[in-house]
Amino acid sequence: MLKLPQAIALFSLATLGSAVYLEEAKEPKQAWGYVTVRPNASMFWWLYYADSPAKNFTQLPLIMWLQGGPGASGTGFGNFEEIGPLDSDLKPRKTTWLQTASLLFVDNPVGTGFSYVNDTLAYATNLCTVSTDLMVVLREFFKSKPEFQKVPFYIFSESYGGKMAAGIALELHKAVQAGTIKCNFLGVALGDSWISPLDSVISWGPYLYSTSYLDDKGLKQVTTAAKKVLDAMNKRQFKLATLLWSKAEDTIEEYTNGVNFYNILTQDTTSSTAAASVASETVPVLKLFQRHVQHQSKDKLSDLMNGPIRKKLKIIPDHVKWGGQSKDVFANMAEDFMKNVIDIVEDLLAANVNVTVYNGQLDLIVSTIGQEAWLRKLKWPMLKKFTAQRWKPLYVGSESTATAAFHKSYENLDFFWILKAGHMVPADQGDMALKMVKMVTRQCR
Repeated sequence: MLKLPQAIALFSLATLGSAVYLEEAKEPKQAWGYVTVRPNASMFWWLYYADSPAKNFTQLPLIMWLQGGPGASGTGFGNFEEIGPLDSDLKPRKTTWLQTASLLFVDNPVGTGFSYVNDTLAYATNLCTVSTDLMVVLREFFKSKPEFQKVPFYIFSESYGGKMAAGIALELHKAVQAGTIKCNFLGVALGDSWISPLDSVISWGPYLYSTSYLDDKGLKQVTTAAKKVLDAMNKRQFKLATLLWSKAEDTIEEYTNGVNFYNILTQDTTSSTAAASVASETVPVLKLFQRHVQHQSKDKLSDLMNGPIRKKLKIIPDHVKWGGQSKDVFANMAEDFMKNVIDIVEDLLAANVNVTVYNGQLDLIVSTIGQEAWLRKLKWPMLKKFTAQRWKPLYVGSESTATAAFHKSYENLDFFWILKAGHMVPADQGDMALKMVKMVTRQCR
């Protein structure tokens, strides 16, 4: 692992030939580095120490954030667009999670963001490899940063990152129990997560129909497309199911006039761009990449990461471009996309690991009703008692009167319904997301 002094210096952002300079301000304490997880496969991590005026970082939890895709970068999108100390304009974020926890961003799987492979055979092709790679990173991280070994450690995730987080959480729990990793692992949070892809796909028609994005004819067409995915899954034709998933999305775009998969109330331009630039009959996986990953590395963020951020970090190899291998990361995981990990969540609950599920009300790609559907399938002895609980309204602050979310909890399972949020909950409802983090990490109830 490469180690560098913590960076405090400010940096300038060059945009279209003109320099835009930050106002003088102090950056939080940081560290970053690479871990070689396998031959020809290196993973990049970036740590921010908690920045609280009232508490030392050792008194606050450590959160690892895993982005989705697969192929979307946590050090880029999650950091600068959602929960990090600065936004993509390099201005302070009022709702950064850093005020309540230290943050560890990891570009995962290998090839994502600043992570890279030197051999095309080194890309991960399944969840098992993804989990094994991340375990190498965590083992090295906690060994090199012993000050975090006793700090409460949580994994938070988004989208496909939730599927990866579930697998990694189970392996981490086993490693802690076996004594091969020293850390105080206390739970995993699955945000708008691709835990059961089929349940998400099947929910698309009813959700869009109930929100007036489909009429009877449209509902019939989307339902037909979803049933084709179901049939492929029943035959265990997983790669075919992925291709049919793409065609189901094409049907939705056609009959909804291009609804935004990530927030149904927000205009989306990425889908039409993808449709115009890619022939779905020939390269549907590439089209899926453009629709679900490329928008998280838009030009402004890419310029930031490949410009001033790269200059700041100083350790990025010359041949590595941020996001340059993301398309290949996505394509290599194609057969894994539609496989569910409900059984892994069951194992986590059975092992008494704290599991949190949270979802944005306006998310389509991973709709809340799809999340509720796979939760009902859990073979967990406490499920009936969880279901019987009455959810409680949540408010952003003590002075707030508007309901911001609902919450239900029993034993080691929590569910948050986040209102007025889409797929990227922290970006849409930053204040409520921050309160949820404090609740999950037991800093408030």
